[in-house]
Amino acid sequence: MAEYEHGSMDITDKEKTFDGFVKISTRVAIFSIVLLIFIALVNG
Repeated sequence: MAEYEHGSMDITDKEKTFDGFVKISTRVAIFSIVLLIFIALVNG
């Protein structure tokens, strides 16, 4: 087996995927909050 060195693996693709996930999750959360506020204001 090859020797493994901690920190030697290329993780740029994983970082891009995680950043995209965080962006989409943030946008969905903001959209949901705005939608709930809108519904509350419309229904009075």
